[in-house]
Amino acid sequence: MRTFPLTLAAALAATLLLTGCDDDKAGGDDVKNADRPSDAACALGDMGVKVGAGAAPAAGDTGTVTVTLTNKGKQCTLKGFPGVDLMADDKTTSVSPDEGAKAQSLTLGKGGTTSFTITYVRGEAGSAESLAVRKASFTLPGDTGTAHELAWSYGEVAWAADKKPSVSGFETSGD
Repeated sequence: MRTFPLTLAAALAATLLLTGCDDDKAGGDDVKNADRPSDAACALGDMGVKVGAGAAPAAGDTGTVTVTLTNKGKQCTLKGFPGVDLMADDKTTSVSPDEGAKAQSLTLGKGGTTSFTITYVRGEAGSAESLAVRKASFTLPGDTGTAHELAWSYGEVAWAADKKPSVSGFETSGD
């Protein structure tokens, strides 16, 4: 008679253990992303992109272009700075990180957002120290083979040694 309660207890424990191993298809993204390494690089193809600008109204004024990214994929990590290029009709040039900025690591879950900002000084039209930018493109660290292009409608960009554009690191958004 003593074996019956032990057998029943063992069967009950096995049932509970197997229930905990159920393949949860409705468990949501937290369950799906639980095994994904938190240091997997974010892919540009998994990001929603929105651009907002505080355009410089006249030559010598400072303007900003803020790019907001929303992760539509699995949890991922951004380590470093975005790669930004400005393209004129006959020239493409890379934008350096803000002076003194330090690259940080930022992990984004699905639906997480981040942003970075391109800061520039508006150049004088036709000046040898200005770049007539028509497009900008950016890549993410760890996904440098995929670029997102955007039309540049913010005027010429000053390209003198003390007025070159710069890009911020990734900033956290939300609460």
